[in-house]
This record gives sequence, structure tokens and C-alpha cells, in this order.
Amino acid sequence: MKPEETVDFHIKTAWHAISRMYNQKAVDEGFTTSIGFVLININSKEGTPATKIAPLMGLEARSLTRMLKSMEEKGLICRKPDISDKRSVRIFLTPEGKRKKEKSIETIQAFNHSIREVVSERELEKFFGVFQKINQVIEKEQLKSIDSQ
Repeated sequence: MKPEETVDFHIKTAWHAISRMYNQKAVDEGFTTSIGFVLININSKEGTPATKIAPLMGLEARSLTRMLKSMEEKGLICRKPDISDKRSVRIFLTPEGKRKKEKSIETIQAFNHSIREVVSERELEKFFGVFQKINQVIEKEQLKSIDSQ
């Protein structure tokens, strides 16, 4: 089977192209795509528990820890004890973090608008349906892997 005949080839190449495009826009603003995705996952008003961000993004907690430290050093976030659970820490956006979050959202919305200009609603529904099935296959494969251990 040739690479271009596999599903993962098309997913990977599309994601890399999207990621490069997002990263270029992020670099122009002085941050990275990864930081932009973290910012999007932080509640602008109430903050977000630090322990909730990694699962939202499909990251390992230790990877996120380094990124949060860097974001704090850049003045994008601040950490505060959780009022309802003193053992927990909430991550809040600084004014600059809120500005970068808005830029990230604008970039994603602009890209999605561009896609919707050339892909019909019906095609998108099929596309999303195919991805749901792909994710179901992935989950099934992961369960098989866990069961065989």
C-alpha cells in the first residue's frame, strides 16, 4: 500500500500543514500553536484547574507543566489557589493572555470560515462522520491493546 493510499497519511499531512499555518500566525504574535491551544482551554473569567487542562488537550501532565511555567514567565497566565479546594491551583489568563487567546480564536475561526467557503455543509457532515468512525476504530484498537497486556 502506498502512503497516499492510507488514511493516516492524509490525516498527518493535513494536520502538519494546518499546524505550520497556525504556528506561523502564532510566531507573528510572539507565541506558539501549543500555547495558543492551552490559552483557548483556559476559562477567561473563572480560570481553569491546572489538572483539567492536560486531559482537555490530550497531553501528559508533565508536558503541560513545562509549558505552563513558560507561559507564566511570558506573562500570559498566573496561578492562584482554588478558592473551593486549597490543595488545587487554578490557571488564570493575564490581560496579555486574554489578547493572545482572542488572536488564537480568530485564527481558528478564519481558517474554518475559509474551509466552509469551499466545502459544503453536506461534505462537512460526511467528513465529521468519517472522523467519528475513525475515532471509534482507534478506541477499539486501544482497548484490544490494553486487553492483550
